[in-house]
Amino acid sequence: MFRPMRRKRQQLSAADCKAVLDRGTSGVLSLFGDNGYPYGVPINYYRDGDRLLFHSAKSGHKIDAIGGGSKASFCVIDQDEIVPEEYTSYFRSVIAFGFLKILTDDREKRRAIELLAERFSPEQVEGRQQEIEEQYDHLCMLELTIEHLSGKEAMTLVKGRRSAE
Repeated sequence: MFRPMRRKRQQLSAADCKAVLDRGTSGVLSLFGDNGYPYGVPINYYRDGDRLLFHSAKSGHKIDAIGGGSKASFCVIDQDEIVPEEYTSYFRSVIAFGFLKILTDDREKRRAIELLAERFSPEQVEGRQQEIEEQYDHLCMLELTIEHLSGKEAMTLVKGRRSAE
């Protein structure tokens, strides 16, 4: 169903893909947008097992696009170092493909926003709880269930990793 990577030696393992997702703080969520155009939106996230959690307002382009179809992809760039003298970049990135849904169950929604808030404000326990309470009724939580992960890195990074092992 998913296209195999052409440059297999540069392919990241599933564990490495998950590590990239765990290190990252933001990425680009891509959906089917208006008039058949792709819609990519930068967004913060939290990885919880085989799902990614996002927050959103209850209306707008993103929510409308989700209504148009639940398939989505999410791209995180872990490294992008331009190396002019080599005419290349030392890159590492991951794309998660899956199904996106709006969390409607109140317990799921509450747990999702608490996980996201804890990740970005770990020391602010009282403040984040207060913020959640104040914004909760206006908040929408999204869940991307990962069906496929694909990651790739520059050959120079592959070689460096192999020599370190």
